[in-house]
Amino acid sequence: MLPRVWVPFWSVSMPVFADLALSRRLEAAEGYASAQFALARRKLFPECGSEAIRVAGADVVYDGAESPVTQTFGLGMLEEATVEALEEIEAFFAAREAPVQHEVSPFAGVTTLQLLCSRGYAPIEISSVLYQTIEKRPVAATSPSIRVREAGQEEAVLWTQINARGWTHDHPEFEGFMREVGALLTARDGSACFLASVDGIPAAAGALSIHRGVALFAGASTVPEHRRRGLQSALLAARMEYAEAHGCDLAMMVAEPGSNSQRNAERQGFRVGYTRVKWAKGRE
Repeated sequence: MLPRVWVPFWSVSMPVFADLALSRRLEAAEGYASAQFALARRKLFPECGSEAIRVAGADVVYDGAESPVTQTFGLGMLEEATVEALEEIEAFFAAREAPVQHEVSPFAGVTTLQLLCSRGYAPIEISSVLYQTIEKRPVAATSPSIRVREAGQEEAVLWTQINARGWTHDHPEFEGFMREVGALLTARDGSACFLASVDGIPAAAGALSIHRGVALFAGASTVPEHRRRGLQSALLAARMEYAEAHGCDLAMMVAEPGSNSQRNAERQGFRVGYTRVKWAKGRE
């Protein structure tokens, strides 16, 4: 008998609407994952100075001046974004000689955006936040040669190698960076890493972070010689089952609008909840 895997479908009962309540949960989940990423670096490298604090309900993360998680998450979502809050956040980053950047949901409202504009911020990046519900699903057969398992801590190096190979095949200059990211993902609290194998050979990797019922899917890649064999679908299925078993009711992904990553997510049952903008403070 072939092993079973999850196949996406939409349930017509109890729909989850793309609204402020949903955005609060999704933004908090990414803020938590990013904060744990920075704290994992501090755990491995105590001298690095990585830090995560909360200001006015937003997660404020520093992981090095060039790190993609050095920014805020959830600004204006749980509490009003005020001049005083922004001054505190800006001082936090200035003390660490880091850029001041905010990942802002449209549900933060016009008032938040007006405040950012008045303080010299400008948009620098757009992303799609995708989601779907997690529930019992129909199943279908997949190749018996594919197996997915949660990677133990003793497999951190292997997981990092597979993940880096998948991401850097076309951009070898990022090899060192991706290996560093992989090491931190495997050390991050509230996170689980998975390996997919073909005929016993590790060929794909994926990660998952869980926060208050939201499973954030990230870090998925497949080594070049094993692509287009269903490994990512198998990885997604295994992570969905893991998330459900750990009490999650929502799955989340973030992708560049119109990208292959977004299209692949939509093929797997995700839908765009909202489009988010990253704001950066210009030099005064």
